[in-house]
Amino acid sequence: MEKKVKHEEAHPAPTLERATQFLNRELSLIEFNRRVLAQAEDERLPLLERLRFLCIVSSNLDEFFEVRVASLLAQHTIEQNMDGMPETLAATLARASDECRRLIARQYGLLNQGILPRLSEHGIHMLRRGDRNPAQRAWVKQYFDKEVRPLLTPVGLDPAHPFPRVINKSLNFIVELSGKDAFGRGTAIAIMKAPRVLPRVIRLPDELSDRPGASYCLLSSVIQAHLPDLFTGREVVAYSQFRVTRNSDLWVDEEEVKNLRQALQSELHSRQYGFAVRLEVGRDCPAHLSSFLRDQFGIDDSRVFAVDGPVNMGRLLEIVNSHTRPELKFPPFAPGFPAKLNPHGIFGALARQDLLLHHPFQSFQPVIDFIQAAATDPAVVAIKQTIYRAGMNSELMEALISAAQRGKEVTVIVELMARFDEEANINWAERLEEAGAQVVYGVVGLKTHAKMALVLRREASGLRRYAHVGTGNYNPTTARHYSDIGLLTADASLTADVNEVFIHLTSMTKPKQLSCMWLAPFSLQRELVRTIRQEAAIAREGKPARIIAKMNSLTDETVIRALYEASRDGVRIDLIVRGACSLRPGVPDLSENIKVRSIVGRFLEHTRIFYFRNNLKHDIYLSSADWMNRNLMRRIEVAFPVTSTTLKKRLLREGLHPYLKDNVNAWELGSDGQYRRRKLRAGQKPYSAQETLMEMLGAGATGEPPKGD
Repeated sequence: MEKKVKHEEAHPAPTLERATQFLNRELSLIEFNRRVLAQAEDERLPLLERLRFLCIVSSNLDEFFEVRVASLLAQHTIEQNMDGMPETLAATLARASDECRRLIARQYGLLNQGILPRLSEHGIHMLRRGDRNPAQRAWVKQYFDKEVRPLLTPVGLDPAHPFPRVINKSLNFIVELSGKDAFGRGTAIAIMKAPRVLPRVIRLPDELSDRPGASYCLLSSVIQAHLPDLFTGREVVAYSQFRVTRNSDLWVDEEEVKNLRQALQSELHSRQYGFAVRLEVGRDCPAHLSSFLRDQFGIDDSRVFAVDGPVNMGRLLEIVNSHTRPELKFPPFAPGFPAKLNPHGIFGALARQDLLLHHPFQSFQPVIDFIQAAATDPAVVAIKQTIYRAGMNSELMEALISAAQRGKEVTVIVELMARFDEEANINWAERLEEAGAQVVYGVVGLKTHAKMALVLRREASGLRRYAHVGTGNYNPTTARHYSDIGLLTADASLTADVNEVFIHLTSMTKPKQLSCMWLAPFSLQRELVRTIRQEAAIAREGKPARIIAKMNSLTDETVIRALYEASRDGVRIDLIVRGACSLRPGVPDLSENIKVRSIVGRFLEHTRIFYFRNNLKHDIYLSSADWMNRNLMRRIEVAFPVTSTTLKKRLLREGLHPYLKDNVNAWELGSDGQYRRRKLRAGQKPYSAQETLMEMLGAGATGEPPKGD
């Protein structure tokens, strides 16, 4: 008689409040910026790199307010009109403002008390008005008169001169005046925009300095020092620099729009004047002037920030970029290049074996070579590619244009709604069309975020497909700073799936059943959950079960619930999540088998790798998608398997295991929602994943881990 094996059922989820199960996404993003700020505070790092991290925090916070806070405020407005503001939304906005205020205070404190004094010790001086010697003051006065004053247009406010429109994130000044104007009226307030064509950081002539090194001052300091010169016969009573951050999400009516490109070109201008979400003023701005500005922009007190320094700290990146002093920057790094790859015989090499590229530790050049070779090879008849963020200047895009001009069939899916890259993508779309390429703008309402390129080449056996699929954008600049993985392949199954996805995107027909790829919004979330549950079923049989996943963000509640279930069933789960994470690890009877860590270092971690042990089959998928609802359900995304045993071992050795061993740049998420930097245990040697990979894969490296690791 056949013996029946009874498998245990999956453990039911405990009854917990939603707030207990899920961490808040917005607060998790602020936590990420604390980790970036910690890099700026780390005295082990070169000084100019610490300043760079400070600037990155500013840029990140700009986007946080432009996008996330703007979205919350938009929800607030809608829901207030319906039935009042939900308590959770109000609490999130209040908590986010409080946390940002603490973060910003810490940021400016570090700038003024740590970074700038240390830079001065190294001969890089940021001079405020009182720091400049007489010769420098005279030079600044001359610079103001010749270069700045002719471009300034103060506007005295009265019924004929209403409060001017203020562009998003621009530098402006509010000035309070006493006395009468030229017409005998007592206009008390003037608003003045700083010219956008002028540099925000100005280097003073070295020969004027009474200290060695390079001296700088800010444009805001130059203007504020000479405000009285602009208001003849009036006394400047008070003043402040200010900057307003606005909602920057573009919106088009997807049902009414006839031409997406034209609609976006019109909408791009309005981005500069979206509703205000944050006001920054100088630390010494009088309360009544701050209140006046707050009322003009319709901002409540919680989103007014008085800062002790430039209202846009990100502008100090100009100082970082203008210096090449090696002792103040990270050592130069040259990425490696696959020894087996000859750019003149790239198709022959790919016909023999797949090629895995790990950026920025390995060069992005093979990807450019792949498209350039396709553009010039007479045997190539067609090229298809998706473009999300290509940048303003791109050899790769020029190669596609060249291919179209040579008469090849070139099809490019250009995502026009890639936030903050819309203008560049519109320009590329126009140039591609002029060259004869077929340009498609993806699916309106679903951003095309998948990273794919397909080449069709006529060979002796017929048409053969070659493809590049990856986790990152086709952008050579960011490929030097972001960690990503790309696969160049001639695998018949995978390239056939890539071709089907392109047909789906251009024809808008229902996609055929794909043989190995997972495609969002159709199957990616479902397959992820299925695979997680498959691992849980293995654990319930008493066998070892393991999931390791690396991504930028984890906020999709459906996936998180599946991970919780797998944890309760005994699956050991390690998640490497750089940014926002809504999963709460380490909670008894919920997630005690789940660990979450974040790596923040020299390079921006951007790779998405998903590993499932699956009874020693070691399934590994690479993807363009984070585990977020927007990626899984509201975007065109792909995940694709790596089938080569050799490449699977590489992905574990390079893409996952070093990040689990890292004890230099690793932060571990506690069940309380707080991240704590991992500390070295007694006798333990420092281990940095990024430094290890630089040694393994950089120019002249062997591809093997350094000895002792």
